Amino acid sequence: MSRLFRDVEGESLCPQGSVVCIGAFDGLHQGHRALVGHVRTRARAAGLAAVALSFEPLPREFFGRDQAPARLSLPRAKFEGLRALGMDVVGLLRFNAAMAAMSPEDFVRRVLVERLSARDVWVGPEFRFGHRRAGDLALLQSLGESHGFSAGAIAPVVAAGERVSSTALRQQLAAGDLDGAARELGRRYAISGKVVRGKQLGRTLGYPTANIRLAGKRPALSGIYATWVHGIGPRPMASVSSLGTRPTVQGVEPLLEAHVFDFEGDLYGRRLEVEFVAKLRDEEKFNDLPALVRQMDQDSAQARRVLRHDRQDSGALA
Repeated sequence: MSRLFRDVEGESLCPQGSVVCIGAFDGLHQGHRALVGHVRTRARAAGLAAVALSFEPLPREFFGRDQAPARLSLPRAKFEGLRALGMDVVGLLRFNAAMAAMSPEDFVRRVLVERLSARDVWVGPEFRFGHRRAGDLALLQSLGESHGFSAGAIAPVVAAGERVSSTALRQQLAAGDLDGAARELGRRYAISGKVVRGKQLGRTLGYPTANIRLAGKRPALSGIYATWVHGIGPRPMASVSSLGTRPTVQGVEPLLEAHVFDFEGDLYGRRLEVEFVAKLRDEEKFNDLPALVRQMDQDSAQARRVLRHDRQDSGALA
């Protein structure tokens, strides 16, 4: 069972020592997975704790506010993904003014040395840390020599001739290129979260939905999609999903709404994962609800056709 921690202060979490990787880990693409896997292997071989260290909010969100990049995964999904990849300890440090002002030297001493008893630290390409991003791999290695740990960077992961990165993944999702995004991720893009109560308008229109809020994060994609929903039963269930602000009904907050085909039941409070298979169209505003329902009928029929021909390992059928 992975242990989650949020604070810089506190007792050592790994008194016997640890192998640590540091990164944003937003979306857990193939580059992130290579870094995490490298650390897991080294930790197991040395009999040390495997640690993934990240921040919430991400530094770019803290500094960028409204101009921050779109999020690829929610914090809980990031934690669960790192746990599934074998991390014994996951740090989602609170990135606030105090953290932003922390020097690279203080970060190393307080977090890597005192909190994690690091013996081995690994980072990805273009790694920077500390106040005003003053720290780099060379400084990390120099500080490691003083504090008794080694540090290194793994080589970039390349897919389709280009380096895998969160930036490229965001661009592909924004463009509706789900196949390109899947190459970056090594799997299809998905969003997971807890089903919450909405206005229940979909139910009155004949299209009840499982609604997942995005915790104030800006999503990396929008529109109407053919999707599989995981977490209802033993096999993924076919669905059509909308991700956007629902302009026809004067929505404001981005919301993921999944209509699961041929399903009746209460999903409130359940944690589901929505897997995006194909984009059907952009979100648009309709003149009235009957026009919206007619389009929803077309979307559903198209999603069923897409999913019927989708060759998924689970063998689920629309």
